Amino acid sequence: MAKKGKLTPNPVKKIFVLDTSVILYDHDAINNFHEHDVAIPIQVLEELDNFKSGNDTRNFEARSFIRLIDQTSKEQLISNWVALKGANAGMFKVVLNEMPLKVDAEEVFGKGKFDHKILNAALCLKEENPGKKVVLVSKDICLRLKAKALNLYAEDYETGKIKNVEALNSGKTELNNFSEQIIEEIKKNSIIDANDFDFPAPDANRFYTLKNKRKTANVFYNYGQKTISAVSTDPIFKIKPKNIEQAFAIHALLDPEIKLVSIQGNAGTGKTLLAVASALEQRKNFRQIYVTRPIVSLSNKDIGFLPGDAKSKTDPFMAPIWDNLRFIKEQFVGDDKMSAKIDELINTEKIAIAPLAFIRGRTLTKIFFIVDEAQNLTPHEVKTIISRAGEHTKIVFTGDIYQIDTPYLDSESNGLSYLIENAKNHPLYAHITLQKGERSELANLANELL
Repeated sequence: MAKKGKLTPNPVKKIFVLDTSVILYDHDAINNFHEHDVAIPIQVLEELDNFKSGNDTRNFEARSFIRLIDQTSKEQLISNWVALKGANAGMFKVVLNEMPLKVDAEEVFGKGKFDHKILNAALCLKEENPGKKVVLVSKDICLRLKAKALNLYAEDYETGKIKNVEALNSGKTELNNFSEQIIEEIKKNSIIDANDFDFPAPDANRFYTLKNKRKTANVFYNYGQKTISAVSTDPIFKIKPKNIEQAFAIHALLDPEIKLVSIQGNAGTGKTLLAVASALEQRKNFRQIYVTRPIVSLSNKDIGFLPGDAKSKTDPFMAPIWDNLRFIKEQFVGDDKMSAKIDELINTEKIAIAPLAFIRGRTLTKIFFIVDEAQNLTPHEVKTIISRAGEHTKIVFTGDIYQIDTPYLDSESNGLSYLIENAKNHPLYAHITLQKGERSELANLANELL
C-alpha cells in the first residue's frame, strides 16, 4: 500500500501491520498510509533495538524510527491507539505479545521465531477488529506467503516502488527519416540551438540517434540550454567507446553542466570502467575522485567475520573497482610517466576507493563521486548520498537493476530504479542504459543464454 496519488472516496478503514523489513527500508513508513491505522508488533521494536548501533543505513533507519515513535507518543501509552500527526492521518499502536484465539501461527510454523509472533500480532488485530481489513505489510516474500496461508491479507511496501521497470527511461531514442538539414548542421557546427530547428524536444536531457537514409548523427539534447550537440566517439584516458551507448555515457560523464548521472546495464557493459576513466580524464577539475560501493556479502556472514583491520575486511568487496583501475593503467604500458601519475593519485588519495558506509556524515565538495552497484541501495540511501553534494561535485550511479544482492530489494524497489524514474526530467540529470556487453564473447554468452 502506501501509494502516492488520489484517495478513493470513503475507503474501507484498514489496519496495516508493519514488520521490521519495512522499517529498515523506510523509517517514516508509518506516515505513508493516509487515513488508515498502523500497528507495530512489539517484536519489531525488539529487532530494531539490535540495529540501533552502527553506521550502516539500517542502523540509521532503526534509530530514526525509534526517535519518531518517541516524538509521536510523548506522554501517551503506545500500547493504546495514538493519533499520528498530519491531516486525516490514522492511529498508531504497538501490539504486545498477545495470542490469537482461533489460529496460532506458532503452532502452525513453530515456536520462538519473531516472524511467527508478528503473524500472531496481525491475527489478534484481525480478531479484535472484525469491521476493518487487517493487512500485513512486509518486504519479506516468505513472511507474506505464510500470512496468506493463514488467511491473512499481506502485501509489499509500495512507497518508492517503480510500477513498470520495463518502461523505465533508457536515456536514448532513435529517430528515422529525420531532417537532413539538422544532421548536416550538426556535422558542421557540433552544437546548434534547438530553437532554430523543428526538433521534437522532450522535457528532459536525452540522447538521440538521428537517421536519414545513409546519413546518421548521434546527438545529445540539453533540456536546460535547449541545445543539440554532437556526441564524440573519441577515447578518454585511452579507453575508446566500443558502441554508441558507451559514447553517450562518456558524453554525460564529461559534460560539466550535468551534475548527476546514472548508468544502468548488465555485467560487462562497461559501466564502472567508463565512469572511472571519465573521472581520471577530468582529475584536474576535482579535488578528489571517490569510488565506492555498498558492501553486500553473498553469504550469511558479514565483514566482521573476515580477518584483519577495516581495510583488510573491505578490500575484497572493492576488488572489482581496483580491477577497472588496473585495466586503465595497463593501457599506459610503456608510458612510465602516466603509470607513475596514477600510482601517485592513489597514494595521495586523490583517488579514494572505499565502502559506502565510510562516507557517512561527509559533505562532498568538488568531488567526482562514483557509486558502483547502486541497485543494492534503497531509495532513501540514494537520496541521502545526493543530499550530501556540495559545490562543484558530480555524482555518478552505476548498476544493474536486475542483479540485486540486498535482501528485501528488487528491480522495482531499489534506489537505482527509483532515481532513474524520479530524476528523469531534471536539467542537471542524464541517464543512459547500456545493453551491449563488451567484456568478452564468452561473457555475452552467459548474459544472453544462461
